[in-house]
Amino acid sequence: MDVVLAPDIYVNASVSLGSPPEHVVRRALGGPARAKVSKWVLERVESMLHALPDFKDDAVAQQMTTIRGLVEVVETDEFFIEDWDKALVALAKTAGVSRVLTDHPDLLATGPRQGVEFVSSDNWLVEQATPPPPPQL
Repeated sequence: MDVVLAPDIYVNASVSLGSPPEHVVRRALGGPARAKVSKWVLERVESMLHALPDFKDDAVAQQMTTIRGLVEVVETDEFFIEDWDKALVALAKTAGVSRVLTDHPDLLATGPRQGVEFVSSDNWLVEQATPPPPPQL
């Protein structure tokens, strides 16, 4: 796994079947390697799902159980709720990757931070579907 997923990707995938985030989550969580996630990401996902009127408490609990069963929680520093960029950069560094998948416009508008790039789910899916270049002869 060469990326980590931001909370918005998990939430968008949870509510929009067939969407780019849902395809990203299926690819990311369906492989042999377990995706890395932090406690901060899981807390944001749960909070965001609770804020959606269509997600009842039982549905949130079930969705969070599903997510937790598919990921590996890694330790990072503690962050405030609003510290998305700092928390996600710390997660990426702890996971040993240089990219975070997100559709959060504010994060996508920034350049790389501390060597970590924020990439949209649409762009990542295009990359995954693009064949590698032919070998140099």
